[in-house]
Amino acid sequence: MASEDGKEVFDAEAARLLLKDLRANFATGKTRSYEWRVSQLKSLLKLATDHEEDIVHALRSDLSKPTLETVVYEIALFKSSCEFILKKLKQWMMPEKVKNSIITFPSSSEIVPEPLGVVLVISAWNYPFLLSLDPVIGAIAAGNAVVLKPSEVAPATSTLLAKLLGEYMDNLAVKVVEGAIPETSALLEHKWDKIFYTGNTKVGRIVLTAAAKHLTPVALELGGKCPVIVDSNINLKVATNRIIAGKWGLNNGQACIAADHIITTKDFAPKLIDTLKVGLEKFFGNDPLMSEDLSCIVNSNHFSRLTKLLDEDRVSGKIVHGGQRNKINLRISPTILLDVPEDSLIMKEEIFGPLLPIITVENLEDSFNIINSREKPLAAYLFTNNKTLVEKFARNVTAGGLLINDIALHLTNPHLPFGGVGESGMGSYHGRFSFDTFTHKKAVLYRPFIGDVTARYPPYTPEKQGLLRALLSGNIFNIILALFRWLKS
Repeated sequence: MASEDGKEVFDAEAARLLLKDLRANFATGKTRSYEWRVSQLKSLLKLATDHEEDIVHALRSDLSKPTLETVVYEIALFKSSCEFILKKLKQWMMPEKVKNSIITFPSSSEIVPEPLGVVLVISAWNYPFLLSLDPVIGAIAAGNAVVLKPSEVAPATSTLLAKLLGEYMDNLAVKVVEGAIPETSALLEHKWDKIFYTGNTKVGRIVLTAAAKHLTPVALELGGKCPVIVDSNINLKVATNRIIAGKWGLNNGQACIAADHIITTKDFAPKLIDTLKVGLEKFFGNDPLMSEDLSCIVNSNHFSRLTKLLDEDRVSGKIVHGGQRNKINLRISPTILLDVPEDSLIMKEEIFGPLLPIITVENLEDSFNIINSREKPLAAYLFTNNKTLVEKFARNVTAGGLLINDIALHLTNPHLPFGGVGESGMGSYHGRFSFDTFTHKKAVLYRPFIGDVTARYPPYTPEKQGLLRALLSGNIFNIILALFRWLKS
């Protein structure tokens, strides 16, 4: 680690030495044991319990995140994930017995899960506690050594994570590297056994390019424009409450699975907008810029990006609610727009903020074509009581995940994989899928010395060829017939 003006600089050489130490520790086999994995997972749980107030304070500093959002959507979800894996870990670590083929008879076969080695987790700023440690849970549960690179865009949380993991975890196998682009670039210069990245598509491509040089497998948890289709035959009050919670209640729209835009019919749009307005005033008051239940925009760069989307000539006149902003406090009020142009910036980019365009169509099923004509989103949502529409939605719309009559809740089910497809990412995690994403499924076949089929050995004859072909076909009658001919020869 080089020194610059008395400060330590994490460069490529420092990354090499870090990786060398972690590989040496992994080679001892310590992280493979069930006891080590459990002890580290319990330490993570204790960390979250002991320092809940510190975590709340850090996220308030970074994002002005409401306490409830931090406690429920970051800490509680993290602890639930950890506890679920602790209950299932011993079972998941067991070799899985599988069937054998007649070709290998007599034999036994199993799939042995083994850790990949030393893995790198690069985290995001919008849920800086949960999205940092949730992948780490999977990496540790699978028996790996791990380096966490928290996001520098959430500096208070990054500093806290480095401090707490240093105090609670086995620092020979679990490391935290703080910093920005130079530190991340230094880490990406080297070969890892897996890289898990959460963030935007632009950086995702950089990570994937760096990994390709070393043939390193990668999980990318990205995002996209998550659409919400709203039918008219619904409980409108419940639906709008859930949309508000799934947009502005998720870090003020700064979430990869937050509602990006709504698609509904022209006839129903006015009623939907009126109900959304009532709900927004009820939840956040007459002056939402002063509400303590809305997160701020993370920094001035993102504030400027959102302002640019809102101020585009063809978009600014489409605002039907909200639009207020406070540049000093980095706040933008919940904003609804109606029928913005399809080729406007706000409909091309992932919004990742409190702006919600509503697109209208004549027929609700036209929304499927609109969604499928774009890049595949991380999630897609449908509000309806129409079972036929639900079936068509599930069959025809491609996304990382689908949810009917709510927003974002699918990620809380540990039995479901959470991840994207296409531009919204690759790979998945949560529950068993977290364990699997950091695990190599090793095929093992056991054979005794008896039952040797000498037909596989030279000199080759037509009869041997016939027997081996019959064995590979799996047809018992053909095998018996070929065996008879071979023995007769």
